[in-house]
Amino acid sequence: MIPKTIQGQQRVIIENVSPELDAGRFAVKAFVGDTIRVEADIFLDGHDVLAARLLYKYSSDETWTEKTMNFVNNDRFEASFEVNKNGLYSYTIEAWVDHSATWEHEIEMKIKDGQQVNVELLVGANILDKMAKVANKEDKATLKSYAKIFRDKEAYHEAVAIATSNQMREWIHQYPDKQNVSGYKTLKLWVDREKAAFSSWYSMFPRSASSKVNTHGTFKDVEENVLPRLKSLGFDVLYVPPIHPIGKQFRKGKNNSTTCQEGEPGVPYGIGSELGGHTAILPELGTLDDLKHLIATCQSMDIELAMDLAIQCSPDHPWAKEHPEWFKIRPDGTIQYAENPPKKYQDIYPINFESENWQGLWEELKEVIMTWADWGIRIIRVDNPHTKAFGFWEWVIAEVQAVYPDMIFLAEAFTKPKVMAQLAKLGYTHSYTYYTWRNTKAELIGYMNELTKTEQSLYMRPNFWPNTHDILPWCLQTGLEPMFIIRYFMAATLSSNYGVFGPVYEYMISEGNGGKEEYKNSEKYEIRHWDWQMENKLTHIIRLTNKARKENSALQRTNNITFCDIQNDNVLAYLKTHPNGNRILCVVNLNPSTTQSGVVKVPLNLIYKHPDQEYLVHDLLTGNKYVWRGESNFIELDPHIMPMHLFRIEDM
Repeated sequence: MIPKTIQGQQRVIIENVSPELDAGRFAVKAFVGDTIRVEADIFLDGHDVLAARLLYKYSSDETWTEKTMNFVNNDRFEASFEVNKNGLYSYTIEAWVDHSATWEHEIEMKIKDGQQVNVELLVGANILDKMAKVANKEDKATLKSYAKIFRDKEAYHEAVAIATSNQMREWIHQYPDKQNVSGYKTLKLWVDREKAAFSSWYSMFPRSASSKVNTHGTFKDVEENVLPRLKSLGFDVLYVPPIHPIGKQFRKGKNNSTTCQEGEPGVPYGIGSELGGHTAILPELGTLDDLKHLIATCQSMDIELAMDLAIQCSPDHPWAKEHPEWFKIRPDGTIQYAENPPKKYQDIYPINFESENWQGLWEELKEVIMTWADWGIRIIRVDNPHTKAFGFWEWVIAEVQAVYPDMIFLAEAFTKPKVMAQLAKLGYTHSYTYYTWRNTKAELIGYMNELTKTEQSLYMRPNFWPNTHDILPWCLQTGLEPMFIIRYFMAATLSSNYGVFGPVYEYMISEGNGGKEEYKNSEKYEIRHWDWQMENKLTHIIRLTNKARKENSALQRTNNITFCDIQNDNVLAYLKTHPNGNRILCVVNLNPSTTQSGVVKVPLNLIYKHPDQEYLVHDLLTGNKYVWRGESNFIELDPHIMPMHLFRIEDM
């Protein structure tokens, strides 16, 4: 007995479709304005001609748009489509034995061979009849008349001329005879807005925004002191740690001390008090109206405010009393506080995602995000998402983006590679990645190629940070000015999305906390005072680099990178190009102490130059211009003057 699931009349095979992620389990990612090239191996038995169409549609479209797939080579076919809306698209492939095209090919070959084709014309007449049934009014009458000619033995030569005409070929394409169609599974494509492709983040604690010493900062201080600085420096995302009431039980003191002195503000991640939880505002910062005013002021300056979602609670959080089932209860009846042995976080209760009331928990967390969205928030940085259930993230991100497709989620997940990848596949827009710990030339090239040249390019969006409020990497603890400049510059040019924990980075603060990769006198535990008018060499470079990023489209994407050969392990050279002809060459001295030199080999095919042609390289940081010729050109970089070039390649 032949199983009913077998479709014996379907002869076309479709396989090796790209792009496709985990056999269609997850959506491939793109940006508004991208062109999506879809390829597949498509073949059938025998010598018949096949036809293949790419079908795609936006989530709200009722009908599919079709595009003919064209033969590439070796049974490989391709077609492309543009995505111009933020949201979810679907795409698939259909293919079938094209009996009409097969007939056209065979009759043409027989006519060229001088054979009589009377029977073939009768077959053609039947094909024209089928076309006439689906044709538009303009073509219907002509198709019927041509069918009569095909059947008229006295009109043989006229029929042959019609059979081999361009008009016949157009009709075969326009009115396909789809029988026994082989269809591929429907694949998903998530398209993000431009901000997801290109952004410059600046992180700071609002409570440190005051211009007065020993004064708790407010949202109004952020507007008055911080936003003008960010605008001047060229940042377009302001990210702030949690802004909610801070618990008092087990509140941490300076440098994570378990003893909190009178007046110490506590850690913003110890969320919740009798004043409320994740949808309440710390009174010292201002009111909800003040926050909304800050959001609006940011928008008026082409800056977006990003908030921090930390799914954890202080012992004082309302959830601890209202929903103790959302936490782990120890045998003595107390709630389990957070631990990452040997570290202890007595001021924090982690959420138990294995709770019997997990549905209520999920809905409550979704409501938090939707409330923020209602306030005007469209970017959320999530703290430690890898310690929460994968299923929750897949559900909640889809739920939120169904209503707010422009919502961007950044995963602060310095975790195992497969866990980080899973979060990106589940819907996270950005990932912090491992840039912070990639230092040597080999490490940087290997990691960038992993992100941009492998399957990760379909879903992993790097957001490079040289530091965070949690992390002061070893390389910055040297305190060397060139190192701060180098690490900043590479973050801003290797990736189209990057960020810095701002004030301490601008000040180039390098003092670590007792042999750890973290800051001494960390701002997480105390209020700091900053001079928001401060300028130095680093801030000058930040301003110039952000200006170059905004003016050069090649720097507004990540996956368009090509590393250039230079025989010096202390020098990294990479080219970024855009289809509009913008070409950027970055050359970086990785050694913060000594001058390095070498011969950069520029791939001429990517800059549209021939071997003997001269061209201009214009350094957008210094304004200097140099005339180069051909592939190989000499560079020398003194880290104490300028440890990098940011060249725009221009015509003479």
